[in-house]
Amino acid sequence: MAADSNGIEVEGLVRAFKDVRAVDGIDLAVAPGEIYGFLGPNGAGKSTTVHMLTTLLPPTAGRATVAGFDVVKNGPEVRRAIGAALQEAALDPLLTGRDHMRLQTALHGIPRHERARRSDDLLERVGLTLAADRRVRTYSGGMKRRLDLALALVHRPRLLFLDEPTTGLDPQSRNALWQEVGRLAKEEGVTVFLTTQYLEEADRLAHRVAVLHGGRIVADGTPQELKAAAAAQRLDLTLADRDAYAQVQRVLGDRALHADPAGLTLGVGTDGSAAHLRQLLDEIDPHSALVRTFEVRGATLDDVFLALTGTTAEETAGV
Repeated sequence: MAADSNGIEVEGLVRAFKDVRAVDGIDLAVAPGEIYGFLGPNGAGKSTTVHMLTTLLPPTAGRATVAGFDVVKNGPEVRRAIGAALQEAALDPLLTGRDHMRLQTALHGIPRHERARRSDDLLERVGLTLAADRRVRTYSGGMKRRLDLALALVHRPRLLFLDEPTTGLDPQSRNALWQEVGRLAKEEGVTVFLTTQYLEEADRLAHRVAVLHGGRIVADGTPQELKAAAAAQRLDLTLADRDAYAQVQRVLGDRALHADPAGLTLGVGTDGSAAHLRQLLDEIDPHSALVRTFEVRGATLDDVFLALTGTTAEETAGV
């Protein structure tokens, strides 16, 4: 990879903690200007991978280059090329948002006459202009995440690492952050490596997505391809009684994406079209005697995981 590239290349990357291989030999390539989603539950190895790619944690084995630089041999060059907003923002509750920006611009060697303008521009872009002179201890979780993003962008990085940036955010804060990340990639050509637990987030932002399970990449592709693996949507059926549940379960077999015997509900993939819904209901309940109610909902991370790995994200949490 050329030294002026904005991409990422990973070959056989491993990180072991005693007898646990948190990252177990992954390969991936991220093109310059691409938003690359790293999708998986807690404990899948997402944050460990980010820590290695941002030089915070040395690999046990394998190699990785970021912006053309080896993460082990060329740590300072990697750090100069990247911005990172990790799960735990290192913010001082006694400083204001503007204080943080001033400190960050100074640390990155931004010329003194540019610091205030750069700070004001970034604070405006993340929607914190009105709160800039408030102490961070008064900020909501969403405001802290947006400030952390602004701090990561101070030195105009060529690559941006975002580790579960919207976990716990309200819908308004989440949408604001999504818009800014999309703009960075589209208008400024920033390469974005995004870890997330949410299929919706990957679907909204990422050009390509890798699904991580037990420290390994089990699938990758576009969000559309991943959703197609589990069906774009899910038809949830509430059955009339236990006999009806057992009968429909036999009909669905391994097509079932969801099963709740206690609640008498089963789920099956669908494209959401009226024709496909009619086809499924005619197949499952030709005499309209088994299904009490039904609901169509979007595919979830668990649906994708169940289709790709045979287990749910909840079951793999903590791996």
